[in-house]
Amino acid sequence: MKRLFISLYLLLSLSMLGIGWTLDSLWQKNFADNSEINAPLIVLAQMLAQISPQQRQSYLDKLEHIPNYPLRLLNSNKIALADGEQLAHNQVLVAERGEEHELHFIKIDDQQVLMAGPIEIDSRERLRGLFTLFFYLSLALVALIWVWPLSRDLKTLKRATEEFGQSNWDTQITLPPSSQVQPLATTFNEMAKHIRELIENQKHLSNAVSHEIRTPLARLKFAMALIPQYCLPESDPQRRDAFLEEMKLDIKEMENLLQELLTYASLESQRKSIQIERCDLTKITRQTILRLQKLNPTPITFDTQAKQLQVMGDAALIERALQNLIINAQRFAATTIRVQLNSQNKLIELSVIDDGPGINSEDQQQIFEPFYRSKSVQNGNKGHGLGLAIIKRIMERHYGKVTLFSQDGVTRFTLSWPQIKHSPATKS
Repeated sequence: MKRLFISLYLLLSLSMLGIGWTLDSLWQKNFADNSEINAPLIVLAQMLAQISPQQRQSYLDKLEHIPNYPLRLLNSNKIALADGEQLAHNQVLVAERGEEHELHFIKIDDQQVLMAGPIEIDSRERLRGLFTLFFYLSLALVALIWVWPLSRDLKTLKRATEEFGQSNWDTQITLPPSSQVQPLATTFNEMAKHIRELIENQKHLSNAVSHEIRTPLARLKFAMALIPQYCLPESDPQRRDAFLEEMKLDIKEMENLLQELLTYASLESQRKSIQIERCDLTKITRQTILRLQKLNPTPITFDTQAKQLQVMGDAALIERALQNLIINAQRFAATTIRVQLNSQNKLIELSVIDDGPGINSEDQQQIFEPFYRSKSVQNGNKGHGLGLAIIKRIMERHYGKVTLFSQDGVTRFTLSWPQIKHSPATKS
């Protein structure tokens, strides 16, 4: 704080001092006019010039005596002037005599000079230095009032960065809204949150790779040890084919996990490479339903009143999010799946609804977290816990959101986007 205060104070003080001195010099040189103050003395000198030198002192003696303004006639040869100074007929030369008095000189003619003084300097001039000191002390107080909150907030920022540097990833900065560094604190909090999420994702990724791949990998190692038995001439071909099919399923399981991991990671690393453009959401939904309906017997119905609804986004990612929701619904639906698309409250909403068992309330709070899987064992609870996390990240990249409503017999996942201004929406 000391360094900040001193630098600011010196900047303000020197700036004001330099500017004030420059303006005062320019004023004194070009605009200041003391002729009104010195006018009586100049007139008196001009009157004395009209009188002979012998009569001038008598004339002065006849004038009313003013104790604070004594007048004297001096010979010109008794006046010692500094270099560059000279006396004139209509200009008063002022010379200081000590710290409290001054002398005024004006030329009458080549032989005599009229001197007024010593004149006591106005006592108020003595206060000028005190007022100057008071001014700079006030300036220091103003600078301190400005610097102190800033210094305090900067110290808070410094402590937060030190804590963050010591792996305290939950570090957050709280500053009053009036703080001058509030935008910096907000940026720091967003950065810390983003880094914390990256580190958590990295931990989840390590756990997923170590746990999820371990099981199929162990099965493959065990199967490879048994291959010689199934390759004997007298071995049963059907058992051999079933054995090889199980190995293929293990390989496919690992491929699916790796593909999910790559997709989830790419949504973070390729944040700026997403191609945002107008997408026909109605067309994408119809195509996705038609393709996935062939893979599962559970009927899917599409409910919409709009022939065309457009959103801003990446068509491939939007299709991926919808595909994950429908595949998830196919795993849990009892009899039917409904997909609804509508526009309301300045939002475009796409919902996937199934009539399967509801999601536990404790799971609903964490189901969108990466690698989180419900403790429920319904339908084998297959999957790697990345499908809904991928959907959430896709919607965040499109400035939208995904929401969940679930109870026994109905589960609704809703994707929502902000409407495009003047987006075409034609009623059927």
